Amino acid sequence: MSITSSHRTDTPLLDIAMISHGTLSSLNLEDSRRFYEEVLGFDVIQVSPISLGIRKGSEHTYAVVETGQPSTMDVLDHNGIDVRGRDAVLKAHEALTRAKDEYGIGPIHKPVDQHGNFSFYFADCDGNWWELMDGVPGGYGPLFEEPARDITGRTDIDVDDMGHSRDDSYVDGIKRD
Repeated sequence: MSITSSHRTDTPLLDIAMISHGTLSSLNLEDSRRFYEEVLGFDVIQVSPISLGIRKGSEHTYAVVETGQPSTMDVLDHNGIDVRGRDAVLKAHEALTRAKDEYGIGPIHKPVDQHGNFSFYFADCDGNWWELMDGVPGGYGPLFEEPARDITGRTDIDVDDMGHSRDDSYVDGIKRD
């Protein structure tokens, strides 16, 4: 682990307008659609015989493509979904645990306090990993509006002592315990 240096430029190699989507694997599109609609409450459209578009709460979209193979995603490569508060995380964990067999849900981890949130990980019926957490308004977007969150180039941080993305330990250059 290390603190990176900035490579910002006014003239990047590519003129990108936005990051618009990601792609998830599906073993069976019908089962996947049922999971996304009935369990997660996502907006779902079918855009081809082998793919769905899914989204929830923003314009960022996932393409879900039926490959017939389970996802090779592991827990570190998860997708984040937010609920409103700690109690909602606990209720979601209970609901997923009860519905695990009905929807073919994979492993479900216990809720824990980690990287500034209360959350847990679970694998969906296709082997795609999700983190369900007590999010904050705007998700991770507001991190970009708080300059003190950017640790780029800092030399005063013990990287072995620092957590994940919402770790308040080193905001504004102050170590907080």
